[in-house]
Amino acid sequence: MNVLILGSGGREHTLAYKIAQSPSCKSLYVAPGNAGTAQCSINLELDILNFQEIALAVKKHQIDMLIVGPEAPLVEGIKDYFDDRSEFSNLKIVGPSKYGALLEGSKKRAKEFMKAHNVPTAAYQSFDKDSLEAGKVFLTTMQPPYVLKADGLAGGKGVLILNSLKEAQDELENMLTNNKFGKASEKVVIEEFLKGIELSVFVLTDGKHYLTLPNAKDYKRIGEGDTGLNTGGMGAISPVPFADEAFMKKVDEEVVKPSIDGLYKENINYIGFLFIGLMKVGDKPFVVEYNVRLGDPETEVVIPRIKNDLLDLLSKTCEGSISEIELEIDPKYASTVMLVSGGYPESYEKGKVITGLENIKNTDDLFICHAGTKNKNDQVITNGGRVLAVTAFDDNFHDALQTAYKNVENINFDKKYFRRDLGQDLV
Repeated sequence: MNVLILGSGGREHTLAYKIAQSPSCKSLYVAPGNAGTAQCSINLELDILNFQEIALAVKKHQIDMLIVGPEAPLVEGIKDYFDDRSEFSNLKIVGPSKYGALLEGSKKRAKEFMKAHNVPTAAYQSFDKDSLEAGKVFLTTMQPPYVLKADGLAGGKGVLILNSLKEAQDELENMLTNNKFGKASEKVVIEEFLKGIELSVFVLTDGKHYLTLPNAKDYKRIGEGDTGLNTGGMGAISPVPFADEAFMKKVDEEVVKPSIDGLYKENINYIGFLFIGLMKVGDKPFVVEYNVRLGDPETEVVIPRIKNDLLDLLSKTCEGSISEIELEIDPKYASTVMLVSGGYPESYEKGKVITGLENIKNTDDLFICHAGTKNKNDQVITNGGRVLAVTAFDDNFHDALQTAYKNVENINFDKKYFRRDLGQDLV
């Protein structure tokens, strides 16, 4: 089987690394990829939002399966583009339709879906620039902290949590009238603040049946002690120690099953991953958000723990025979530490030479995952805010983290930064 993965981050490198191990994988391509994917696949210089360009590559390389890593092509309708063309009728696509992708593409749509299918979530209302004053009034009825979410895609940075009513009202105006998050904040969802602890649950579905993959906890804030700006993720741990069997049973019954049933009832063309961001409030799960693809850096701790042949698993999902699969999960803990460029998630420099990688080899207990990297003049250089993820595996998350941190110290680039406090909230 010839496979093309779209994307260039840690998620795509992890998927490529795993799929390359499948006996069914004949040729593997990643577009545009990074220095890590170049080690296990062929990188293609493609614009992931230029569907015509991707279609030409699918034909040229006789691609049998297209795996869409990031959310943007899904929200723009890449699955619909190929489904509408008869010459691609045999192409297997991992990713939902444009309408299905609205679960991530619009916070308002996601909230409406949850409400319609009795999925527990925080109380909310949605506003646009024409209802700005009503939004300011609505904030006065809420208790701090105030949660403001840009309705559209904002690269994981469109959420504000504020303690001051005045600041919340000012930021609402900033989002709706001053394009704080561009087009993404033309609508803003204001919702109730949920006090609890976060985790992520990942589901693979054909739109009717599903498999619940390993859960994970990621760390979104740039600063230690969960302070500072939101990022795309500074690290992750799987499984989540506080998500015991009883809690996960509630998640399945109250969240996952009604979500997948909702897809089926609404006749949504949904083949692929559903990421469910949860807040554990007491012993009850509430949905914070849906993503219509795998999260990053959670992918780096979730996918390596799946012992099944990933390509076979995805192929059966596309064929509608996911219910035949018995998922095998490695009982070991996985912990990943993200190395980022200095200044991230605000302005940062690219092109810094990365040293130390040549002395570290991927093993059953260690995986060096590339995110924002590329090759230049026989060197690996930084090419993004989040640069590398170091994932280690052990019988408990403490030891896995220690191994990851030990290897992080051996990798260097100018202005390297990482959080040293991962997992401390789980002790």
